[in-house]
Amino acid sequence: MKNVTPSIEPGSERSTRARVARLILEHGPVAAAALGERLGLTPAAVRRHLDALTADGMIEPRTVRPRGQRGRGRPAKLFAITDAGRSAFEHAYDDLAGSALRFLAERMGQEAVSDFARTQVSGLLRRLEPVMRTVPADQRVEVLAQALSAEGYAASASKAKSGGVQLCQHHCPVAHAAAEFPQLCEAETEAFAQLLGVPVQRLATIAHGDGVCTTHVSPQSLAPAHKAKNKETGR
Repeated sequence: MKNVTPSIEPGSERSTRARVARLILEHGPVAAAALGERLGLTPAAVRRHLDALTADGMIEPRTVRPRGQRGRGRPAKLFAITDAGRSAFEHAYDDLAGSALRFLAERMGQEAVSDFARTQVSGLLRRLEPVMRTVPADQRVEVLAQALSAEGYAASASKAKSGGVQLCQHHCPVAHAAAEFPQLCEAETEAFAQLLGVPVQRLATIAHGDGVCTTHVSPQSLAPAHKAKNKETGR
């Protein structure tokens, strides 16, 4: 990346630029105008940050032709995060998480790592369990996706062809740590099943080299059997 002196790029500029990049990571590809509206920036300010992020290799422009306009209409210019940009967000936090978990495993064993992983998702459970009790069953996955997106996982929900719903997380801030310590993914999957009240299955993870973390959420018709099983196991 470019070396820029503080006099040219003060702290507030770096902070705003990081917010622009994070919005693109979580919601992109996205248009410049949408970024300006979300952040309260002028078109000129947005262009300045986008130009700098593009020059640094953090984002890249993409041209998309509006749907239903074959050969007509001006193509839209959207901005998407690059692999280098994604890695920049993941690297520092992921390294620290990996070091902490290795220390914990060496001192207290793998079960301590599992306990830590469950503790990490307990906050999500506490926040969402009361909400889920008031949300119709067919809307719970979408509510969960919104909560995960708010925490930086860029999640989405869509109907699965085989039935049920697919929950996709397009970003994982601890992907490298999760590759070494699968307890992180396991605890998260357990939490999803508890919140949604139906069986869930991880189909793919960024930690294992897939482009997206994909979780299949079973149809609500399986909810009674799932609750009965949880009572038997004490969960």
